[in-house]
Parts: sequence; C-alpha cells; structure tokens
Amino acid sequence: MPAPSLFRLLSAAAVLAAASAATPALAQQLPAAHEAGNLRYQCGGIGVDESSAMRAAMKDHPLSLLFARADGAYEANIDVRITPQGGSGQAMGFVANGPVCLLQLPAGSYKVDVQGAGQSHSRTVKVGGAPQSLDFRF
Repeated sequence: MPAPSLFRLLSAAAVLAAASAATPALAQQLPAAHEAGNLRYQCGGIGVDESSAMRAAMKDHPLSLLFARADGAYEANIDVRITPQGGSGQAMGFVANGPVCLLQLPAGSYKVDVQGAGQSHSRTVKVGGAPQSLDFRF
C-alpha cells in the first residue's frame, strides 16, 4: 500500500502548491494604493478580474465609491474631494482612474464631492463600524 499513500501525498502537495500560487495572483489584481493626507485609497476595477477583486475587497475598507453612468456602464476619471465634517481635518482630493475606489480613512463624518461626465454630485457619509458604499451615477 505505499504507492497509494505516496500518490495521495503528492496529490495533496500539488493542490497546496496550486492554492498558494493562486493567492498572490488575486492580491496582484488590486491596483496600487495611494495616500492623500489621512486618506489611503485604491481605484481601479477595469476588466473582469480587477473588478471582481475590487468588489471582493470592499468589505475590508471603511468606505467604497462606485462610479457608473445611468445605463450601468462604469465611469472613470472622476474628480473626488473628501472633506471631514466638523472641522476635524483638511480636505483630500484625487482623480479616480477606475470605477471602484477603496478608501481607508479615520472614523468620522465626511462630505464626498465628485465631478465627472459634466456632472457634480455631493453626499455625506459617516465612517466607522460597518463598511459604507456610495454609488454615484452620471
């Protein structure tokens, strides 16, 4: 019976090798992180793999922003400005180069102003506790 045991051992090793090789591939699908003041953000979501990875990572970020046209098509190159409410810090801004942005920022209330496709939108959000998501349609 040593042959079947060796076969099982080699099979298990192959499965573990494949699983560990897949993990870095998933991590590489997220775009690079950037910083602006107290804000750390990642924007992307172009292509099926990156979009899926970004959406899966939303649960790990206090705030996510989604940008799309009224017909549901994704929108990018959106000017974003995030302003802490109650005088608790400076406004932070960036250009979202993809339809999904994952944000890490301190707990608190924020005003989120976005501009793109010839339109402007503004929303307020309280960050802290469960992850929040803001969906902007242009």
